[in-house]
Amino acid sequence: MYDFPQDLRDAQLALHQTRAAYEQYAADLPWSAAPMPGWEADKQLHSTYRSGKPDSPGYTQEQAAEVARYQAELLRLSLEVSTHPYWSTLDSGVMEARMALKHAHETAGDEAA
Repeated sequence: MYDFPQDLRDAQLALHQTRAAYEQYAADLPWSAAPMPGWEADKQLHSTYRSGKPDSPGYTQEQAAEVARYQAELLRLSLEVSTHPYWSTLDSGVMEARMALKHAHETAGDEAA
């Protein structure tokens, strides 16, 4: 439906992949970037659930640097996608086109199969 330029499609795919890699990396990090004591909340009325967190040692210097690297790359790719000259060629339907771009890599994979 949309004739997205290849560099825009590539940037969007890189954004998806980088975000997925960052989320996977962040899943194994301590819950707090800075050292913080753990806590446990009181049991809520009519519930057996008790929320809490263990002590967090904070991020190591390497972990903090890797998080910063991911965040900088995500920002760079987001800007590349959102400010691409292609968007100024559309008279209307920019929001729909942006949403379609987010799934363009899925349809490209389906066509290749």
